[in-house]
Amino acid sequence: MMQKKLTISIDESVYNGLHKVIGRGNISEFIETLLRPHVIDKALQDAYREMSQDAAREREAFDWIEAHTGDVKDESR
Repeated sequence: MMQKKLTISIDESVYNGLHKVIGRGNISEFIETLLRPHVIDKALQDAYREMSQDAAREREAFDWIEAHTGDVKDESR
């Protein structure tokens, strides 16, 4: 998943509370967790969850990744 940087303006007391309660390195994840259910299609989330629970599909994806990892690590930079 690609991440994007977002600049927002919030009240100073909210900003200070985020730093105090959540911690500086955890604010982005905290906000994303709060917002995700309101902006991501529930059907899409359910489909991803269902796919991740398909053990055969996950194993096939893992095997494919493992089979191609050597191709990448041997590439010159």
